[in-house]
Formats: sequence, C-alpha cells, structure tokens
Amino acid sequence: MRTGRAGRAGQYLALLAYLVFLAFPFLWLVSTAFKPPGELASLHPTWIPRNPTLENFRQAFGEQPLLRAAANSLVIALAAALVAVVVATPMAYATARHRTRLSRAVTGWVVVSQAFPFVLLIIPLFLILKNLQLVNTLTGLVLVYVVWSLPFALWMLTGYVRAVPAELEEAAAVDGAGRARILVSVTAPLLAPGIAATAMFAFITAWNEFFFALVLLKTPEKQTLPVVLTHFLGAEGVADLGPLAAAAFLATIPSLVIFAIIQKRITGGMLAGAVKH
Repeated sequence: MRTGRAGRAGQYLALLAYLVFLAFPFLWLVSTAFKPPGELASLHPTWIPRNPTLENFRQAFGEQPLLRAAANSLVIALAAALVAVVVATPMAYATARHRTRLSRAVTGWVVVSQAFPFVLLIIPLFLILKNLQLVNTLTGLVLVYVVWSLPFALWMLTGYVRAVPAELEEAAAVDGAGRARILVSVTAPLLAPGIAATAMFAFITAWNEFFFALVLLKTPEKQTLPVVLTHFLGAEGVADLGPLAAAAFLATIPSLVIFAIIQKRITGGMLAGAVKH
C-alpha cells in the first residue's frame, strides 16, 4: 500500500515538474513584458515586476506594425487550416476504409515526409511559386502551409476515421445513401473532435511558422507576425527586450484562445479514439 502511494506521489511530482518546465518560458515572458527598462537591466532579476508598466506594449505598437502583421498571420493561418481540413478529410476516409498496399505506402510516405528539413524544400517551392506568380503573396504562403501540414493532418484524421464504427456507414448505405452523403452526414459529424484537433494543429503551425514567411514574403505590408518580431533585434543582434517580450506575449494569445475553445472536443476525440468497437 505504501509502495503504491509513494509511486503515485512520485508520478504527481514528476508531472508537476514537467508542467513547471513547460510553463517557465511563458511565465518569464509575461514577467518580462511588464518590467520597466531598469528592472530588465538589473543583475538580480525577479519573477514579479516591482514596478509593472505598459510602456513596453505602447513602444512595441509604436515601433512596428503589429496589428497589420497579426491580421496577415490570422488570414493565412485560418485559410491554411480550413483548406488542410477540407482536403485531408476525404483523403483520410479513403485511406482508412480502403486498406490496400497503396494506402499503406501513402501512410508510410506521410510519416517519412515529416522528417524533411525546411532547407531541402524551400528552393523547389520558391521556383514553383515563382512560375505560378505566387511569390510575395499571401495565397502562395497559404498553399505552402497547406502542403506542409497536410501529411500530418492526413495521418491524424485517418486514426479518427478508423475509430468510427463501419456498421454505421453500412446502415446508411442500406438506406440508400451514397459515399459522399455518408461522409458528409454520418462520418463527418463523428469526426468533429478529430477535425477540431487537426484544424488547431494546422492553425498553430501556420501562425508560428517563420522560415517560409521570411523567404517568400518581401513586401513589408505582407509580412507575418513572426517575421515582424525579428525587427525588434538590432543589426548587431541586440534585442529590444521589453517591446519584444510584449509583442511575443500578444502573439501567443490567439493560440491559447483557440486551444481553450476547442480543448473539450480534443479531449472527447482522444477518449473516443481509445474505445474499440
């Protein structure tokens, strides 16, 4: 009995330590965003600002076009998430319901493709977008993000489709429903948790992505928020720490809000996917 309690207490302590490890960068970012310059330069930093101020936020908005960059990032991330989900859902259905050598090969390729580094892809993507006249356009960047997030979205949704009982689809087919109607009216509603999780993954990937946006977007009016955040770094690599922390803190808010909204669906989808029918 004592051994079991000690083991459980150890698990809780390990979990608590892991949560602290994950939360430390964000908490330090929030603390830095509200510190005045004098405290930022102090040799004895503190967790809680002694004289909290909003000057860093005012300076951040005054120095860089954060609202315009945030609007660009929001449009790109929402469009990429929507397109990725719309394309991946029927693909995942076909892969899960028709298990052939080809579908297994596609699944294997999906997993392997995630190991490709960005550097290997940027030159071919740039040439393709240049031929399509989509360099330095938000549309071109959306297509890049869709292509980048689609393999993982397909892999994730395939698991959710396999968790849906095939008997429901067979019953709908007996009633005269076609494949498209079954997918829209029967399978898609049951895939809502998986679709929500996949959409969140695609959104956060596009919202936080930096490298493709830096290379493909040259006009300042079209730059995304991660690219604009680098403008707080001086030519010699010296960071304007206060405004940078304030802007970075604001950049994390959309991801946190979206996760808070759909986290119940994600949890429900995980539990549903763990049940065998």
